[in-house]
Amino acid sequence: MMSLSRDSVSRHFDFRLGLGIPLLLMAFLLLFDIAGLDFWLERLFYVPGEGFVGRHSFWLEDILHDRAKQMLIVFAVLALAGFLVSLLRSRWRSWRRPLGYLVLAMGLSTSIVTPLKKITAIQCPWSLTEFGGEENYAPLLGARPATTHPGRCWPGGHASAGFSLLALFFFLRDRRPRTARIALWVALGAGAVFSVGRMMQGAHFLSHNLWTLLFDWTICVFCYRWVLYERPEKHPGQLVVLRNE
Repeated sequence: MMSLSRDSVSRHFDFRLGLGIPLLLMAFLLLFDIAGLDFWLERLFYVPGEGFVGRHSFWLEDILHDRAKQMLIVFAVLALAGFLVSLLRSRWRSWRRPLGYLVLAMGLSTSIVTPLKKITAIQCPWSLTEFGGEENYAPLLGARPATTHPGRCWPGGHASAGFSLLALFFFLRDRRPRTARIALWVALGAGAVFSVGRMMQGAHFLSHNLWTLLFDWTICVFCYRWVLYERPEKHPGQLVVLRNE
């Protein structure tokens, strides 16, 4: 098992950029309405009189949505189990904080979705009159039209499951940088595939999933700074010691 000394330093991470860029992008999305792009993309997946091309797709619904989400739940449960073992077994002690970070970051990334859906009441594309539904469109900061069926579609729930894997990048970056970069691309790829799949089904606009990515990245960075990050300048001349057992 590879271990990392408790007092080892972290590789430098520029938190000003890591947090500043997503916050600026959030401000951009609030200030500039990209509804035109949202609707243009959704129309690519919509057939008038028939509906969205992926609405009843076995591969998109049963495999990419249900089975993929179940696999991620299993992964999260294993991470939690590993963290609990690290509390009891001294041999796992060096993994306690990294596993605790992984559980915390993934948990927060996915748990914020349901409360935000209820607060914002944004409609899914498949519910809108432009796509054969009965509800009227409203922007994120706009007034909600009167309805007996408030929306529950912002941010993207399935996308959050994929993008929550961004926590793996930070989990690995101070121990195995090369593997961490692979994990980063896997997380971005999974989140993107999940996002496009749900867009093809009419469940989300592009902007819903962009917000999800920004939320999850920001959460993962904050948790990394709070739980794992050791400032390099605090330990001059100290080396990160990796040991393979």
